[in-house]
Amino acid sequence: MHFKVKRAPSFQRGVGLIEVLVAVLILALGLLGMAGLQANALKTNQSSYGRTQAVMLSYYMLDAMRADRNNAVLQNYNTGVVAGGVIEPACSANVFNQPNLRDTTRKDWLESLKFALGNADSTCGAIHCEVNGECTIQITWDDSRAGGSGEQRLETRSRL
Repeated sequence: MHFKVKRAPSFQRGVGLIEVLVAVLILALGLLGMAGLQANALKTNQSSYGRTQAVMLSYYMLDAMRADRNNAVLQNYNTGVVAGGVIEPACSANVFNQPNLRDTTRKDWLESLKFALGNADSTCGAIHCEVNGECTIQITWDDSRAGGSGEQRLETRSRL
């Protein structure tokens, strides 16, 4: 007894292969979308990290000035004058070269800024205290690598 295997009509040959190729294409597009989302999340996370570090370091400097309040209200911690709401910044730790608490604290603070926010020329810190104990800290850094809009500025104000 011979059984004859019935073959599929010729117009249906290869349909299974096309379905597999379409499924692989859809999967590839989905994976590319997920990779794009992951890359965007990493950039946003880096930008958020930079802002968090700037806030923490501004509080660090305010706490250090509270510990040395006399020098702060005598304006010995100031990095420069205020012009148009912007304090003249210090962008290099080398300007603080006196062997005293004030310069050592400012030097350590600026080196910490450079370490946390990037050792670029645009990473700067500025301090301005009034005689009544109101202090303003401004920190600027370049956030373009993390997807931000270039230069970022954080300003923290407090009374010592």
